[in-house]
Amino acid sequence: MSRDGDAASFCADLVRDHDFVRYASTLFVPPAERRALLALYAFNVEIIRIRDQVTQPLPGEIRMQWWTDLLAGAAHGGEEGNPVAAELLLVLRAYGLPAEPLSALIGEHEFDLYNDPMPTLAALEGYVHETTSALFALAARLLSPPSAEIDHLARHAGFAFGFVQVVASLPRDAARRQLFLPLQFLQGHGSGSEEVFAGRQTPKVRAAIDQLLREARRHLQTAEGLLAEVSPSVRPVFLPLALVRRDLARLTRADNDPFVERIRSRFSVLWTLWRAARSKQFRAA
Repeated sequence: MSRDGDAASFCADLVRDHDFVRYASTLFVPPAERRALLALYAFNVEIIRIRDQVTQPLPGEIRMQWWTDLLAGAAHGGEEGNPVAAELLLVLRAYGLPAEPLSALIGEHEFDLYNDPMPTLAALEGYVHETTSALFALAARLLSPPSAEIDHLARHAGFAFGFVQVVASLPRDAARRQLFLPLQFLQGHGSGSEEVFAGRQTPKVRAAIDQLLREARRHLQTAEGLLAEVSPSVRPVFLPLALVRRDLARLTRADNDPFVERIRSRFSVLWTLWRAARSKQFRAA
């Protein structure tokens, strides 16, 4: 296999192992665009995983700065030996993707390195807009020219996906005393971060969680309505929304304990996305 092929395979394996939902969604796009999407998603995985690979913020900041320098064309070596960096740079050149949103994504993920609570819904919206929504928008640009309609869809899709991910990640985040559920919501129901970190569901914590899930459902409904306004060629990028709808149904059930981690089976992910891809809502052609 060629060196380029090795890098592409590395990216595919990385995304498959750490972000199977997005990996599976790329199975519904043409091979050339699939490789580009996997490079973008592999970059996202690399940034997100930094929090899990360091025990102190400073080493994490150094790693993030390396990626920021790479995007600015000022890396201090190592990019040629990094398969994700090599593939990402190829995509930036081949598709003319702007580096600025990727740098902003890195900047927002610096929040992950610290244990400061997410203070408000507005702060969470800003975080998700620069990370999950931006990733949807950049991925869409690999399949279709940019447009205001796609950016609008990406914004709401990101909020729906990101808010549900906050709730789905509660068991892991609570165990390491990290809070993405807005403190504003918890305090509004007479609760606080320590009640979340205890890892036990209470009526007050559940009320705050349900409040965020209502926000997610509202954005999901908007995103689903906007799908009809964008080019069919770009719709496969938004296939993860089919899983958001399924997750919302589970997370809002009265008998669901948000502090018990649920692992999706890969078969169920593939089945859900395959059915969605065949539906009129997501069909690419």
